[in-house]
Amino acid sequence: MAQDIIPIELGLPQGDLVTLWAPRWREDGEEWEAFLGDEEDLYAFPDAAHLAAFVRTAEQHDLVDHPAWHAVPELNVPELIPDDDHSYDLVGVPELVADEPDSWTIGELAEIVGIVRSLADVCELDEVHEVLDATEGFSLLEQGRLPFTGREGERLWTDLSEAVSSKWDVVLDAIDSLVTVPDVDAAVLEQTAEELAAFHEESAEAEAGVDSENDDLDTDTDTDEKAAVHEDEPVGFWGEVGIDPIKIITPDREYYTLRCYLDDEPIFLGSEGEIDVFGSEKALARALADSGKFAENDLAEVSTWDEVLTKATAGELEVEVDTDNTYVLSGLDEDLAEGPTSIDATQLELAVELITDAADWADDDSVATTLGSSESLGWLVSFVLRPDPTRLAPSPPFDAEQGAWRKLVESFENRLREN
Repeated sequence: MAQDIIPIELGLPQGDLVTLWAPRWREDGEEWEAFLGDEEDLYAFPDAAHLAAFVRTAEQHDLVDHPAWHAVPELNVPELIPDDDHSYDLVGVPELVADEPDSWTIGELAEIVGIVRSLADVCELDEVHEVLDATEGFSLLEQGRLPFTGREGERLWTDLSEAVSSKWDVVLDAIDSLVTVPDVDAAVLEQTAEELAAFHEESAEAEAGVDSENDDLDTDTDTDEKAAVHEDEPVGFWGEVGIDPIKIITPDREYYTLRCYLDDEPIFLGSEGEIDVFGSEKALARALADSGKFAENDLAEVSTWDEVLTKATAGELEVEVDTDNTYVLSGLDEDLAEGPTSIDATQLELAVELITDAADWADDDSVATTLGSSESLGWLVSFVLRPDPTRLAPSPPFDAEQGAWRKLVESFENRLREN
C-alpha cells in the first residue's frame, strides 16, 4: 500500500524548517521510507511557500518515484503547512527531559525520537543510532509513562536525561549538516508567498470573528443565565459517585458495564485486564446487588464504590446509559475501508476512546502504537478526528487501515468477560 507523504517541521539549530516525509510503505514486496532530498542532502525550507514552490517545479529528488507523489505538486500552500502532530522540536529536547516524565512529556519525546530514528535510518546516520542506543530509555518511550515509574523508572529517566545532556548535540549536528535549502523559482515563489499570506490573513480574520462572537455572548449573557449553564456539575446518582454506566455495541451483541476515571486514568468494572460485561442494564444492576461477586474488581479502589453496592443491594439502583457513553463498534471497519468521507467522526472518536481506555487500563501499549501518527491507521484516524484543511488527505486503498482496525476491535472484544 502507498503510505501518504506528510509535511513536517523540524526544529533545528539553524531554525524551524519544513520538509516532506514519506513514512514506511511497501512496494514490489519491499519496505521503503524516505524524506524530500537528493542523495545525501535533506531538502528543507523556511516555510510552506518555499516548499510549495519547490515541489511544483522540481523534477529530481528522492520522492519523485513515490506512488503518491503525483498528488503533491497539485496541493495548495496551506496543505503543505505541517500540523501540530508533525512538528518536531529537536532543539527543545534538553529542556523537555528536564521536566518530570509525565504522559505529555513522554509522548512528545517519543514522537521526536521516532522522527530522529527515521532520519537516521534513511540517511544512514550511525552516530545518531549510537546516541539513541546508548540508554534503554529511548527504546521504551513508545510504551508511555509506565516504564518510567517506580525506582527503576526513575533510573531509566535519569540515564536518558544524562544521555541527552552529554550527547544530544551529536544528533543535532548530524541532522543539521544534512540540510540543504534549495533555490526555487522566483516567479513561482512570489505566487506561493501570496497564497500563504492570504491563508494567514483569512485565519486571523476567522479567529478575530470567533473572539468577537464570544465577547458578544459574554456581554449578552446575564448572571442568571450563566448560573444555569453548568454542564460539568454532577447530575443524578451516577454523576455524584463519578462512575458511568457504558453501553458497547459490537457487530454481534450489546454489552453494559461500568467505567470511571481516577486521576485521569480509566478504570473498568473488571480485573486483570478483563472487563465484566452484561447483556442488559437490568442484568448489570442485578449482578451488582450480589456485592460479594465484585469485591475484588478494580472499581473497588474508588471511594464511592460502596455507595453503588449499597444502592444495588437495596434494589434501588437504576442503570441508565447516556448517549455520550454509548460506543458503537459495528460498521466502522467497512467505513474505514471507504476512506475519510465515509466515516462518522463522532462514532470513530468514541470507539477510539473506548479501545484506548481499555488498553491503558490493561497496561497494553499496542493500541497507542497502532494509533500513532506514524502508522497508517493512526494517520487516517487523526485526519478524521482533527480535520485541518492544511493536511494532506490519506490516499486509498485503505485495506491496511481496515485490517489494523479490525485487529484492535478483536483485541478489545477478547477483553470482554461475559456474565
